[in-house]
Amino acid sequence: MSLSLDPESLNTCVSCGLCLPHCPTYRVTGDEALSPRGRIDAMRAVELQGAPIDAEFVDAMSTCVQCRGCEPACPSGVPYGELIERTRTELTERGRTTSWWQRRGFDVLPKHALLLRGSTALALLQRVGLVPKRFVAGRLPVRRGPAVEATATPDSAEAWIHTGCVMDAWMRSTHRSVAALLDAMQFTYAVPGSGGGCCGALHAHAGLHEGAIDLAERTMASMPGSAPILVDSAGCGAAMKEYGRLLGTPEAEAFSARVFDANEFIAAHADRLPPMRPIHGPLIVQDPCHLRHVQGAHGSVRELLAPLTELVELDDAGLCCGAGGAYAAVEPELAGDIRARKVATIERAVERSGASTVISANPGCGMHLEGELRSRGIAVRHPIDVLAAALP
Repeated sequence: MSLSLDPESLNTCVSCGLCLPHCPTYRVTGDEALSPRGRIDAMRAVELQGAPIDAEFVDAMSTCVQCRGCEPACPSGVPYGELIERTRTELTERGRTTSWWQRRGFDVLPKHALLLRGSTALALLQRVGLVPKRFVAGRLPVRRGPAVEATATPDSAEAWIHTGCVMDAWMRSTHRSVAALLDAMQFTYAVPGSGGGCCGALHAHAGLHEGAIDLAERTMASMPGSAPILVDSAGCGAAMKEYGRLLGTPEAEAFSARVFDANEFIAAHADRLPPMRPIHGPLIVQDPCHLRHVQGAHGSVRELLAPLTELVELDDAGLCCGAGGAYAAVEPELAGDIRARKVATIERAVERSGASTVISANPGCGMHLEGELRSRGIAVRHPIDVLAAALP
């Protein structure tokens, strides 16, 4: 039974094991089947040897966080992200993964007005203790404030601010921080229309391939032209930078080349920032996997903030926090175990530095961690919000 995987990509893995320390599910379970090389070995067995797609295989594939921490650690350049995404697509198309309630939830993401109303209702239910932490760990906003307004037309704007779905519903203030920084740097900007309400990242991770393609095409259409596209959600930025692979068209490749993490873009034009005020610190830096492992843009956060305050590094070499988009909701036990390791790492950083704030450039990571760290007196903030607060 085929998974439609490329045999050459599968055989690139030489089972050296260098990926193991970087895999969050292997670290918490010690189970070889829940490691990158274990999963690839299982993929090979199905694709090349005709092994059945049984419950054990489905469990191994569905428990992958898709953090892709294994990729930069791999000396052979195994395209693990492509392999697991393709496998998840095949399993979803066969009805083996991605439950009906996940699909219904994902259906809401592009319907922005409905998403905003639903998020407000969820926030109110959360206040009275009716929302399990497995669904939303961090505190949702009841009020989100005004949306960012364009300062130029799509034809004349020097940049786009991608607003997206969950980021706009849960962390809209960060969009306003991006806008404030662009204003200070004297960049004009546009915002996407209704078609840009969701980039499709969660759909791609869940194996909803056709849905991901549809949303990618809508997102591309919502931000025409050649101006850079600034994304303040690391997961969304990673997905949009891979539209070329997802769609396989020159137009998608050209669009992906325009996408920048907001920190990445601002760091590249830091000479246009006004003299910034010092930031009260120190700050603990938590690198979202899709910023560090996929985009390779995590250094930009340090370039921007290191001149303004003391930054404290974690001692776990960028290991995943367990958020993984919808992963915390569908695999709460594993996600909780992975988060516990990250929280212990953060607590060690607090102990040696006295810091009381963690910065993270992805909404999923921030919310996932904030739910545990708040009770310990540790705040979680987006680095763009911290930087914008330092404007004169």
